[in-house]
Amino acid sequence: MDIQTLISMDRTECAVHCNSKKRILEIISGIAAKNNPQVEEAAVLTGLLSRERMGSTGIGNGIALPHARLPGLDRVVAIVVTTEPAIDFDAIDNKPVDIFFALLVPEEQTEGHLQTLATVASKLSDRDTVKAIRKATTSDDIVTALK
Repeated sequence: MDIQTLISMDRTECAVHCNSKKRILEIISGIAAKNNPQVEEAAVLTGLLSRERMGSTGIGNGIALPHARLPGLDRVVAIVVTTEPAIDFDAIDNKPVDIFFALLVPEEQTEGHLQTLATVASKLSDRDTVKAIRKATTSDDIVTALK
């Protein structure tokens, strides 16, 4: 899976002011629903919260990969949000998170879901990419950093 096919300007937000884990998941759910008519905001939020209850998707280094499988989706949808300031997200390294790369995948795509997560995690393990995302002042800057 090519990460460039997942991201778009209309599903990217830069320097969102937020102060809690639940609120950032609400913001992500709103962005997903606004730009994908087949997705309901409440269903996205429920899916993301359910996944977080199984264990935090905060992978460390200020990065989280919230994700959920949803019925009715016909393709993978990515939402990228940075926050200002970083927020407590129960990440594995106990550090606050300021980069959120959320993935919503069709319910039946179990194997594809894991491959997509691995691709995104690999891209976000690149220090230069992460540095560029953190320096971003616009959504366009974030999209450029990820390409």
